[in-house]
Amino acid sequence: MKKLIFKKLTQDISLFFLVTILSISVIVWIIQAVNFLDLVSEDGHSIKVYFLFTIHSLPKIISKIFPFIFMVSLFYTILRYELNNELVIYWLNGVSKIDFINIIIKISLIYFIIQIIFTSLIVPFTLDKGRSFFRSSNIDLFSAVIKEKKFNDTVKNLTVFIETKNDNLLENIIIKERIDKNNSQLISAKTGEIISNETSKRIVLYNGKIINYENDKQNIIDFSEFSLDLNKFSTNTITHPKVQEMSSVNLISCLKLMIKNNLIYKIDSEKIFFIGCDSRISLVLIEEFLKRFITPFFIVLLSLCSSFIIFYNKNNNKFKILNVSLFLLGLIIIILSESSLNSAVTDIKKTLLYIFFPIFIFIIIYSFFYLKNRYLKRLDN
Repeated sequence: MKKLIFKKLTQDISLFFLVTILSISVIVWIIQAVNFLDLVSEDGHSIKVYFLFTIHSLPKIISKIFPFIFMVSLFYTILRYELNNELVIYWLNGVSKIDFINIIIKISLIYFIIQIIFTSLIVPFTLDKGRSFFRSSNIDLFSAVIKEKKFNDTVKNLTVFIETKNDNLLENIIIKERIDKNNSQLISAKTGEIISNETSKRIVLYNGKIINYENDKQNIIDFSEFSLDLNKFSTNTITHPKVQEMSSVNLISCLKLMIKNNLIYKIDSEKIFFIGCDSRISLVLIEEFLKRFITPFFIVLLSLCSSFIIFYNKNNNKFKILNVSLFLLGLIIIILSESSLNSAVTDIKKTLLYIFFPIFIFIIIYSFFYLKNRYLKRLDN
């Protein structure tokens, strides 16, 4: 009987969970994708780069809403069982309430493992993969990001001013290119045009001057035609890896090195072990570790909150109030699991508290369920 319960309950929860999380994820992804349109309109990336970057953000969206959707799925399924008198069938067939709760815990452990896989493996990989498209991207839509009578600094080390622009034809152009720390050049031209094809992206300028600044010295050159290659430039979009894009192997290795060198929690010390592993961001690294490996455990805690439903009959006058209270309690747990991360990384005591708090609460609630089940059994006897 227990195997049948486990199978049916798992199927019902999984079906509702999959339909709900896919639907909401797509909606959130579309909204987020609209916000990312600035990558094309302002940063000059191609539609292809924009699409590949946004599609790789989908796993992060799924992992973010995962606990909430799981809670809703579990809450909805158990509540439906109670309203349809299906739970009564289990009690009449000798399945105790603690047995039913144990089954729910086993199901939550499956979702806990899935969430761990998302947060520790899939999300960092896809975020880093999405960022890699920026690293290999050049100025595909330069013409689109250049605005009239405005200093445009979308391109790194290049500032462009255009008085008049008609498609790719330009008039009264001023371009400042920073070559290095001590060298730069200022280019002015009466007319110009942007030429872009599969092999070349450049601005061709006509009738102008180039003023070279080298170690506080000026050198002026007149030209009738000058071509500025755009392929050597990149946009100001952040392309270096972020902590959330670091692989879990590197994240754990970095924290081990910091612990070994007694640099954990010491943001005033500056030591870089490898790219992304910087003692100055040790608190951010600890927070990322907790987010990937500890926060998912709150899913198991959410399963116990939903399990309170089975101890109250639908004919109880306070049944609706209880359900609303339990749902709000679940929301509070989700909010606390996310909002308390920042304060949990300030010192070792708070970090340990964040780690053991859900385990402690789990033991208390499960002990309550166990004692409550024994009490009900004595009443039945």
